[in-house]
Amino acid sequence: MSAPTRSKLLSSGFKNFLNKPALSHPQRNLTVQFHNAEVRANMLSTNNAGAGSADMPKTSEMPGEHFEPRQTATSEDYTPDVRKSIRLSVPRQRLVDDIIALYSCQPTVERVKRYTPDCVYDDQFVYANDRYKMAGQWFALPKLFKSSTNEGYQVIRSDDEMIQFKNKQAWTFRLIPKTATITGLVSLSLDPATRDSEFMQIKYHKDQANDKDYSHEGAGFSFKKWQADNVVKHMDAPELKEFEKDKGAAKEHVRKYGTGTEEGDAPKQDFTK
Repeated sequence: MSAPTRSKLLSSGFKNFLNKPALSHPQRNLTVQFHNAEVRANMLSTNNAGAGSADMPKTSEMPGEHFEPRQTATSEDYTPDVRKSIRLSVPRQRLVDDIIALYSCQPTVERVKRYTPDCVYDDQFVYANDRYKMAGQWFALPKLFKSSTNEGYQVIRSDDEMIQFKNKQAWTFRLIPKTATITGLVSLSLDPATRDSEFMQIKYHKDQANDKDYSHEGAGFSFKKWQADNVVKHMDAPELKEFEKDKGAAKEHVRKYGTGTEEGDAPKQDFTK
């Protein structure tokens, strides 16, 4: 067979292969779906790796303040797309399940133990810099809200340093017949000592509801800190006794940034992809 003839046959065969109808076997379709999801998850994880986590400590000895992620978003839209969520290992999924349960007004001692004693919780309304203060916040939620329903989340990053997800939560107040639905970016900095264990723990939990990070300055922050410091003093939940010893956990002074933008050590990140 001459070279031109062989080349023509190969070309024809390749075209027939491309035009061949896809197999419809259910198992093959399922395999393809899982493969595509895994490729997408790896791409997303790679794209977000290192976002807002420069110089994150590699050991657990440093207090929670050292594990703060810093990030300014290109958009304040944190609406999750569940279909694009990164698949997690079993221990990581259990950790996220426990955090979602805490958001959903279902606090337990075991779930609060997902945090290290020297952890920091940082959101729009609260800055709690040990596990005792944080426990007070989680156990206070059922007293403030009639219900809290998770309407979906999308994991966008999962690596040695952090699990990060977009979250959508509907909060129904007890005293006011009104439901507020809020989306946010939840960043969980993992404890290096437990990140590969069956029971992973968190060093720093940040929840951002808009595009800017927190400056940790001004009257707004003073209220956040005061609220966390004092609410726990007036809580009578017996579960809090489990965490009283955490009041003496290692901690450092609040880190102040002047602004929540890039100039305030909050690198800009695109979470819309």
